[in-house]
Amino acid sequence: MTLRAVVIGAGHYLPERVVENAEFEGKIDTDDAWIRSRSGIERRHFVSGDETTSTMATAAALAALAQAGKTPADVDAIILATSTADLTFPSAATMVQAQLGMENGFAFDVQAVCAGFIFALSNANALIVSGQAKRVLVIGAETFSKIMDWTDRSTSVLFGDGAGALLLEAQEGTGTPEDRGVLSTDLNSDGRYRDLLYVDGGVSTGTTGYLRMQGNQVFRHAVEKLASTATTAMDRAGVTADDIDWVVPHQANIRIIQGTAKKLNLSMDQVVVTVQDHGNTSAASIPLALSVGQERGQIKKGDLLVTEAIGGGLAWGAVVLRW
Repeated sequence: MTLRAVVIGAGHYLPERVVENAEFEGKIDTDDAWIRSRSGIERRHFVSGDETTSTMATAAALAALAQAGKTPADVDAIILATSTADLTFPSAATMVQAQLGMENGFAFDVQAVCAGFIFALSNANALIVSGQAKRVLVIGAETFSKIMDWTDRSTSVLFGDGAGALLLEAQEGTGTPEDRGVLSTDLNSDGRYRDLLYVDGGVSTGTTGYLRMQGNQVFRHAVEKLASTATTAMDRAGVTADDIDWVVPHQANIRIIQGTAKKLNLSMDQVVVTVQDHGNTSAASIPLALSVGQERGQIKKGDLLVTEAIGGGLAWGAVVLRW
């Protein structure tokens, strides 16, 4: 018997406030055409009122549970990928646990910035395969609008808020690539590149800080590392690019998405793209795209997916799974 972590539910949440590119015109030196040409982004969502990372994560989790026909009592663990937790501690995951009314199990956060969901999904897979949990909620949620420097046109127009969630369940497989569920993972990091993407605040400064990014350098690393990690994950799963139905990449920049697809010799017709509507939602990006891709009718049961991301750290990785 081979245990597999199988997706049985997916859901997402986006704040009601939609911010079109035009809203930035007159505030900073940019316009709609510049933003679209550099990033592919047309709009993004920002939190308002009392919305937080944990409330969005809870909404996405409830949607995933509803699709799966499960309740919070059926869940053994929650792993929440985020860099913008409500508070320094406790974890946003425990806040979601409380908001769901889930009195059993355990919950914790994973912080790997834009690669966070890949790291969380890998951890959830390990918990299930090792027998420590039968069902795990894996969530990505971010409120990056709270850490933007609104005078910096190179970063402030790129990010958005939102949340996505998957419910994974332990199911028996045959041990072949035909199994549903997570087939392989690949995780990487290199702390030497910390200064390429970071927030200049924290307990050492006593401030929340703002996101800082060397965009050209991040781009240079992104395509190569994303293609490499995706290839490694496919090799470990025993599949090739010819077997892949969908690439579900981190939605950071359309040029990175296109460059990675080209390097993998995959058509853009095989890529789930949501960056135009969401912007870069960091750790929420991939689960949002998975949920929306399923909602659109693109991703169907039995499809073979590769999903990859890179973020601050630098941290990057990929997962191959059969939906």
